[in-house]
Amino acid sequence: MELKLGSLSSPKLNQRRVMASSLRSSLSYFSLSHSSPGTRTHRNYVAIRCGPRDNRGKLQRGRVLSTEAIQAVQALKRAERVNQTQIDEFVSKTISRLIKQDLLASLKELLRQERCYLALKVFEVVRSEPWYKTDCSLYADMVTALARTGMAEEIDRLISVDLEIDGLKQGGDEPGLSRLVKALIAAERTDSVARVYGLMKGGGRGTSAADDYVVKVLSRGLRRLGKRRVADEVEMEFGNSSQGKFDKSRA
Repeated sequence: MELKLGSLSSPKLNQRRVMASSLRSSLSYFSLSHSSPGTRTHRNYVAIRCGPRDNRGKLQRGRVLSTEAIQAVQALKRAERVNQTQIDEFVSKTISRLIKQDLLASLKELLRQERCYLALKVFEVVRSEPWYKTDCSLYADMVTALARTGMAEEIDRLISVDLEIDGLKQGGDEPGLSRLVKALIAAERTDSVARVYGLMKGGGRGTSAADDYVVKVLSRGLRRLGKRRVADEVEMEFGNSSQGKFDKSRA
């Protein structure tokens, strides 16, 4: 029986044509999206930069830190990680040999990195040097760093022991003393603020015009911390040169 072409134009034939066309399209897409084994594959890479492990930044070399100071700081941190019991020995044999500039730079770098335990060790060396005199600005830096790290008891010991030994003699370093008082007030170390008042009184401080600002900061700080009686005592003790200013501040 001979079939005519026209007889193939049926719904079933049209369906087969659609399926064949769809299959050819799928094969064409597959061949374009999958390259042959010899074809080079292009890949996209994302660059990743590794920054510092914390927000303290790197050790700064040059005018801030010398090579000796950098090595001292790194050696101290290494000793703390390995064996804390040997830090005192390391400090006495190594850190104490640094010149004044490198010793102070090492201390300030440790404070900047909030390595307060090590900074206290280095501060002991600084205070033992023959050139050292009471440095209230340095004490203020120590108090600020200790407050940031929650070492409140160390702040009180710093004032009640170290500053008590160093003393606050009359004359000089008024800006440093005001910084120290402000740092103690910010740390809310009430007893230490009152102790500074006692050291000022014992050292003959607060009687000169240069100490007026320090006395005013001390009085206001004591009132802020709830020590009104001590603040009144400060004003009575040092009020001869500053009474007018106190009256204005309390008005």
